[in-house]
Amino acid sequence: MDEITLSSPEFADGGPIPAAHSHEAGDLSPALRWSGVPPETVELMLTCEDPDAPGGTFVHWMLAGIPRDRDGLAEGEAGERPRIARGRNGFGDLGYGGPQPPAGDDPHRYVFTLYALRPQSGLTSGFSPEDMRAAVRGKVITSGSLTGTYAR
Repeated sequence: MDEITLSSPEFADGGPIPAAHSHEAGDLSPALRWSGVPPETVELMLTCEDPDAPGGTFVHWMLAGIPRDRDGLAEGEAGERPRIARGRNGFGDLGYGGPQPPAGDDPHRYVFTLYALRPQSGLTSGFSPEDMRAAVRGKVITSGSLTGTYAR
């Protein structure tokens, strides 16, 4: 199965995420675009994680229940639509929490991953990273990722 192509008009894969999308700038989620979602997909799920965080992987964003016919999210659209469930990020908030690596660290990587699922995840707003991992187990048809970097 081919991978989903995930991109952003805000930054190139492997490139820096603009400061406007950081935690200290107010957590404005970047626009994302995707293609290559298989026709048998029932639901899309999005995550953004920082694998370089000092305490282990830090979750910045989780969305579940994204309709399969969507081809992206607009800048600032952090999943506030009624059918999209927002997970609790590492800051303890629902929705998107922008990059905020420790000052002076080398740039951290922020990995955005879009999963095509069959069947539905069954997740509702407020879900945790553990809930997400359990919900996708055995349901991922394919996925795609986009990595941005950020340093303070």
